[in-house]
Amino acid sequence: MKRRTFLKGSAFAGATTLVAAPAIAQSAPEIKWRLTSSFPKSLDTIFGTAQTFAKYVADATDNKFQIQTFAAGEIVPGLQALDAVSSATVEIAQTPLYFYIGKEPALAYATGAPFGMNHRHQHSWWSFGGGADLCNEALRPFKAHAILCGNSGTQMGGWFRKEIKTVDDLNGLKFRIAGMGGHVLAKLGIVPQQIAAGEVYSALEKGSIDAAEFVGPYDDEKLGFYKVAKYYYFPGWWEGGAMLHMVVNDEKWNALPKQYQAILNQAGAAAGGWMIEKYDSVNPAALKRLIAGGAELRAFPQPVMEASYKATQDYLNEIAEKSPLFKKTKESHDAYMKEVLFYTQIAENYYDNYLLSKTRKG
Repeated sequence: MKRRTFLKGSAFAGATTLVAAPAIAQSAPEIKWRLTSSFPKSLDTIFGTAQTFAKYVADATDNKFQIQTFAAGEIVPGLQALDAVSSATVEIAQTPLYFYIGKEPALAYATGAPFGMNHRHQHSWWSFGGGADLCNEALRPFKAHAILCGNSGTQMGGWFRKEIKTVDDLNGLKFRIAGMGGHVLAKLGIVPQQIAAGEVYSALEKGSIDAAEFVGPYDDEKLGFYKVAKYYYFPGWWEGGAMLHMVVNDEKWNALPKQYQAILNQAGAAAGGWMIEKYDSVNPAALKRLIAGGAELRAFPQPVMEASYKATQDYLNEIAEKSPLFKKTKESHDAYMKEVLFYTQIAENYYDNYLLSKTRKG
């Protein structure tokens, strides 16, 4: 079933507060919102998710509810998207909430904490494990709340000018990395740099940074990192399943008719599904192109992974001692992760690994 049909048909059937589509068309007001994204237009999957979200909303309301999408920098810089929503400069923003951990550390879990859950488990925690309530509690002081809208899947570890063979190779490295992963890596000697997507290539090219991570092969290819740093590392353990959100100004949300609120929630789910499906489609071919073009694929050495894991646990526990909300969110996340990993190891992991062994032999 196409998502457009889903939004205009079955989505309404599942919402008891909604009425038949013709009645909605007659009673629904005409509303125009502006959406600022933290990403440039060149990233057609991430920014495309914002455009897809807006299209689904327009389709489901016969164009009565229109959301105009703006790339990072067109209204505010990419790292100020939440501020724009909080101040009502815009009604809604597409942004990773871990950009704002300096304001509220618990927002790390809204995107994904280091060595956290994969995308499927993250979404399950969000919907059924209390994640949405906890993360929206963290957003309350900003007069905003989040609608889940997409995920990158487990990310790559980034592009480096030199090989990383030992933990000592991290010392003094200037690394573009967003979120709490940068704080953890600082404990291992890295100098983290939080730079918006559109500015990363020039910083890497000029040598003001030594390495950069963003998402995965498809986006990294578009951003051109392979041209100036050839070692491509995995995994991005700081983003095991990075959730993306539409963050809405509370006052604007509360002013919406209930059916429009329902449509925004359904559009978030549908556009979010489009995002992860698109990444699964385009990343394999992009990785092959990058390798053919000279990228050298590397796994982080086991000692680096072990040191990173230990530094992560130490750091997260330090924050939990200072912040009750962070502690509560961490405990919820960790307990849920333990449960879902217990199950997925039984069937899916075994099955996937078996298929991989057959594929490699072929």
